[in-house]
Amino acid sequence: MKTLLMAFLLVGLLGISNGQDAVSAAGKSNVSHNAAQHTMNIAHRGASGYAPENTMAAFDKALEMKADYIEIDVQLSEDGEVVLMHDAMIDRTTDGSGSVDDYTLEELKQLDAGSWFGPQFAGEQIPTLEEVLDTYRGKIGILIEIKNASQHPGIEEKVAAALEERNMDKPNNGKIIVQSFDHGSIAHFNALLPNVDTGVLVGYNAEGISDAQLAQFSTYADYVNPNHQMVDTDLVSRIHDYSMRIAPYTLNDQSRINELMEYGVDGVISDYPDLVGHNSAPHYN
Repeated sequence: MKTLLMAFLLVGLLGISNGQDAVSAAGKSNVSHNAAQHTMNIAHRGASGYAPENTMAAFDKALEMKADYIEIDVQLSEDGEVVLMHDAMIDRTTDGSGSVDDYTLEELKQLDAGSWFGPQFAGEQIPTLEEVLDTYRGKIGILIEIKNASQHPGIEEKVAAALEERNMDKPNNGKIIVQSFDHGSIAHFNALLPNVDTGVLVGYNAEGISDAQLAQFSTYADYVNPNHQMVDTDLVSRIHDYSMRIAPYTLNDQSRINELMEYGVDGVISDYPDLVGHNSAPHYN
């Protein structure tokens, strides 16, 4: 959790004297949304509309398109290495078959992770988290999604160790975010590295997200990243009231991207970062 002292200092500097003080002081994040802000352009699994997801080719394309972040999915191999894979099974995105944790890293590296998308990507390998950190640190932000945490005990510690080894766990690094649909996993990761920004992913729910849920999220998360179909101006405002940010997923329609940016979202997660880049002017909220 961000320190209480920092929260009170920020409240004092902003001259806030309303009921939001208590929310800001109690929460993990303390973010001002009153000034013009850049909408973060987050390339979903890299520029996955143009290159095979979770590969270096997709990340290079995102960098070329001037995305602010690449979003990556991490799981553990059979021998405990942190590798990039969205699905629990490798069938859809490689020429292999079975569960990702049925394969050692050496075996995973022998698979073709590109040909399924197009012949020009034949031979693309499954990257490791360490390879991505070493290749892209300082060039682009990295949003790390922990997948299937219950299937991979200890993955939070391994992600934390990879960041610590590279001094990427420092306060206000601003370029690393760790998120998951498994909110317990994110609470655990936050306890390990409280200075690294964290996010909770929220799947579509017609009932929306309650204030009670937001209050709970704010104790260990900096971001609430919901399915974009749940997002309206009220949700954006309430998330900001709890001093958190919002980066909805996954937006591939230009009109919907424009609409959510008008709502004042802090980031947009898209397979096509060039769509977001066309409209990532500062917004006011």
